[in-house]
Amino acid sequence: MGHMSLDPKIAARLKRNADGLVPAIAQQYDTGEVLMLAWMNDEALHRTLTTGRATYWSRSRQEFWVKGDTSGHVQHVKAVALDCDGDTILVKVDQEGAACHTGDRTCFDADQLEIALG
Repeated sequence: MGHMSLDPKIAARLKRNADGLVPAIAQQYDTGEVLMLAWMNDEALHRTLTTGRATYWSRSRQEFWVKGDTSGHVQHVKAVALDCDGDTILVKVDQEGAACHTGDRTCFDADQLEIALG
């Protein structure tokens, strides 16, 4: 798999950050739950689109990771969309088990911030 294997039409639409990455939001396809945010480069997006398994780029480890390969909490990809600006990817998945590395169902379960409603 070469680095430039992403469809050039898709690659041309992506607006990447300085590290060549685009944020990817994983959402449970049937309930709409927002599960997590991770990062993709062109190759991660290509692998996601061609394997049906959500594949991300780990900024800390500087390597690709396929969600669930280590934890067993696989994300089966149902749909992928770019936002209107091409700077965010929405990955609709069927999440097996916990999406968060802490063991929570989503990465947004644990830390609810208080909102001052006036």
